[in-house]
Amino acid sequence: MELLPDFEVIRPANVEEAARKGALEHARFISGGTDLMPNLRRGLDAPQILVDLSCIAELRQIEKTKDGLRVGAGVTLQQLISDPYIQTEYKVIADTVTEIAGTTHRSSATVGGNLCLDTRCQFYNQSEWWRSTNGYCLKYRGDICHVANKSEVCRASYNGDLAPMMLLHDAQVELLSAEGGRRSIALRDLYQEDGAAHLLLRPGELLVSVILKKLDGYRSAYRKVRVRGGIDFPLVGVAMAIRGSGAHLDDVRIALTGTNSRPIILEGTAELADKRMDAATLKLLIKLVRSQSKPVHSTFTPGQYRSKVVVNVARRMVRDLLGMEII
Repeated sequence: MELLPDFEVIRPANVEEAARKGALEHARFISGGTDLMPNLRRGLDAPQILVDLSCIAELRQIEKTKDGLRVGAGVTLQQLISDPYIQTEYKVIADTVTEIAGTTHRSSATVGGNLCLDTRCQFYNQSEWWRSTNGYCLKYRGDICHVANKSEVCRASYNGDLAPMMLLHDAQVELLSAEGGRRSIALRDLYQEDGAAHLLLRPGELLVSVILKKLDGYRSAYRKVRVRGGIDFPLVGVAMAIRGSGAHLDDVRIALTGTNSRPIILEGTAELADKRMDAATLKLLIKLVRSQSKPVHSTFTPGQYRSKVVVNVARRMVRDLLGMEII
């Protein structure tokens, strides 16, 4: 680990001031810091200003809305687990959060931080001396992606756990600009398929909240595969919501993490609606998973292995959510 760089900490009184300060040159937002601080110690960034969001009340609110739920970006992961309304009406969100990192991390880590998690790669998340010896990569100071040499964009993977489940809830995010203007966009539009620039945020733009719709009549779950049962980021993660009875599918939604440079919600699942979940339907579902997930050797496990894992996880989740024997 490297020594932390020198920086000034600014504690704004409200979100408007935070956005203005976040637009300053060499400034970064920080709240829980569970992802940012390890990166600073590895020499992956050297901001001169840290804008501390942890004391802004607006960012820490959980509110019911007409169609669902509004969660402030500064709400900690432990708050999500402990909130009685979320435990009752959005239990799958709380269950998903219990799979993230460890207990002490969840007490500090926030919803906004997890949604805006930096992409990861075995050639990037290393110490400065390691990276300088092995050659810098496209994500930081280099001109080549070490896991896909011919790629014109970075192939580091996105490994956040909250985003795929929230995508199933048709999540919208509220963003605040440095000029004070607010806009809402679909959570899926926050990301792009470039590990070096995966967040489509304007300079100083602050994620204020995420708005979730209820999934009435769906059975849903999130499962991840990781090296250790605690703490580790997912090698792959699958969020799934199914509506139907017995083996009959009315609708299915599937989102993935750990396979691409952004969290993805599978396209084409409408083809599975109003079908019986038999071998043919399962084959079509697996085809959608395989064609849209693009894992590469960004972890110590090969991309081909993770391709098989994500298919097997999806297959088992369909079986379990429908209460079926192995298809």
